[in-house]
Amino acid sequence: MTILITFHQSHYRDFKACCCEQVLKSWRAEFPGLVSCTRFVEDIPSVPVLLIMYLRSCCLGDCTGISFVDSTSLDVCLNQRIHAHKVFARLAACRHTSTGWFFGFKLHLVVNDRGEILQFCITPGNVDDRKPVPRLVRKLFGKLFGDQGCLSQPLAQSLRELFNIQLITKLRRIIETIIDQLMNISQIEHSRHRSFVNFFVNILCGLIDYCRRPSKPSLGLDNCLPA
Repeated sequence: MTILITFHQSHYRDFKACCCEQVLKSWRAEFPGLVSCTRFVEDIPSVPVLLIMYLRSCCLGDCTGISFVDSTSLDVCLNQRIHAHKVFARLAACRHTSTGWFFGFKLHLVVNDRGEILQFCITPGNVDDRKPVPRLVRKLFGKLFGDQGCLSQPLAQSLRELFNIQLITKLRRIIETIIDQLMNISQIEHSRHRSFVNFFVNILCGLIDYCRRPSKPSLGLDNCLPA
């Protein structure tokens, strides 16, 4: 788990290169039981449950009354390879977005004004952005900001009645910044996965990497509170 999470904190874009050039050469003293890179990859399916437990128990933030919800697409292959793709053939789905078609999944996120992740879930790419919202906000309170994909009168009314949450579709740049960091720094998306387990582990480790950073995008509201 430590090695997988550290990979997302490194400058490497390929785990095999990180394992061969960094882990196996420099970290043997810290990990005396190290195996070959191939054997290490074979053992990855043993860690998803532990990663989920660690992420949910030690890394997620607390609701402050100001929350943001959004989703981002996670491509699993290039568009020209969609019809020949087999790894996620029965799991992923096609969807058209503002940037064009993609084949893969969606990562749905809820964060607070401090940039801390509160809840998340993964769905096939063709799932409506509004569908996971009630499940994601069950433990929240106050105001929830989202984009037009989350806007619907029935959803807003349901959130107000069930959870006393006000849905607002403005002021969401903070979560866009967080998603950008997850994609480009924590590397939660790439098209080289050979199994759903590896795909899922990659996302979990990217989320943990982001959660463990001491500095996150923030609205700075804590500094505005009276002494």
